[in-house]
Amino acid sequence: MNYELQPVEWIKSAAQISPSERQLRWQEMEFYAFIHFTVNTFTDREWGTGEEDPSIFNPSELSAAQWVQACKAAGMKGLILTCKHHDGFCLWPSQFTAHTVAASPWRNGTGDLVREVADACREGGLKFGVYLSPWDRHEATYGDSERYNEFFLHQLRELLTNYGDIFCVWFDGACGEGPNGKRQVYDWEAYYALIRELQPAAVISVCGPDVRWCGNEAGHTRESEWSVVPAHMQDNEKIQEQSQQVDDGEFARRINTQDSDLGSREVIRSQGEQLIWYPAEVNTSIRPGWFYHASEDDQVKTLEELLAVYYGAVGGNATFLLNLPPDTRGLIHKRDVERLQELGDELRTIFQENFALQALVKASETMDEQHAVSEVLTERRDTYWCPLEGTEQAWIELDLQEERSFDRVVLMEHIQTGQRIERFTLELQRADGGWEEFYMGTVVGYKRICCFPQVTSRKVRLSIHESRWCPTLSGVGIYLSERGGL
Repeated sequence: MNYELQPVEWIKSAAQISPSERQLRWQEMEFYAFIHFTVNTFTDREWGTGEEDPSIFNPSELSAAQWVQACKAAGMKGLILTCKHHDGFCLWPSQFTAHTVAASPWRNGTGDLVREVADACREGGLKFGVYLSPWDRHEATYGDSERYNEFFLHQLRELLTNYGDIFCVWFDGACGEGPNGKRQVYDWEAYYALIRELQPAAVISVCGPDVRWCGNEAGHTRESEWSVVPAHMQDNEKIQEQSQQVDDGEFARRINTQDSDLGSREVIRSQGEQLIWYPAEVNTSIRPGWFYHASEDDQVKTLEELLAVYYGAVGGNATFLLNLPPDTRGLIHKRDVERLQELGDELRTIFQENFALQALVKASETMDEQHAVSEVLTERRDTYWCPLEGTEQAWIELDLQEERSFDRVVLMEHIQTGQRIERFTLELQRADGGWEEFYMGTVVGYKRICCFPQVTSRKVRLSIHESRWCPTLSGVGIYLSERGGL
């Protein structure tokens, strides 16, 4: 972006930054699973040492189909498997190390867990993704940068060529080597180039150019999550510099700051640099740990806790990556399964009837017939309403044709043409004909789920008070949750 532009030209340019096709497809998935499973499951640890004997890996009842069914029950659309964690143990029979399932008694040494999960996902209608830890505590070449990068690329190539379509390659930057540990310089550009060559539709997440980390592992989300951010958040040189000797986990937290504001007008204007589309993913575990621990069987997140993360992530212009750790049998524990079913049932119930679909709708103005306000009431996401270019304030009014009680409003921008809305309010019409505000929000982006105590009215008005160049809206939904309230 040229920061010598006049203010109007500058904001118009910022408003037109949009996602790639791969980023758009990823965003539309909304909710998907992480599966953390390796030798750590059998040692009751979170981080392995790399010295574990492969003989300990022997899940007695492993069923990838059970994992997939649990994900589908919750309404998830994909699954990412930890194919190799920091201990270096490979869940597939890699040709470049002996530290794999082939050295274990599981399936008599003939198993390939990556294949089983990929096949189960394909059969169950889920997309499949892979996690490959750059930090490897077992591999002898780790720390000899050139040799290890060659080794890592070999392993990455195996995962990208043998298991069908991959929707995501997930890299983290964990490295607990400490000040006297090995120093490995990762060849990120070579990793990215190989992924683009072999799986061009896959997003590269967290330590990558397509998807950024939200900034914590607790499921906390920002009030305003911008997908358009300064380009330095994607700076590989800074990532490389700060990935060395990080003792506390993902180095992405050193890049994707925990600041509450990453993309407001003030922030992007003050940065004075190029802007990019770099959306956020919210990752957390259904239990305190990322791997299974029997001591945590009574600490599965409650339905209310999971709903809160879902509303903040999927309903806050991010995606929700929920970790599910299988136990030593190779099954997701029944308590986790039950909670996932509850979550899916709740979401399906809440969003099954959209009161807005039968509404009469009008707007303050419309650009042209192609962008009629009626487009916000369709199921299509490739069409949208917008006012005239340069109109940054606008309103939409919905007449539900009868009084309705509701406590959820879903708004969706047409992000294919950028992220525009900066501040909005929702109002209901009182019996005396006046309007009463019941919700105030900031950004919308791909999806905003507005949650509030139950209200009742026939007419609802969305007022957009601040936006970039001109707002867009591709969808509006009005719902009543059985729970009511927040």
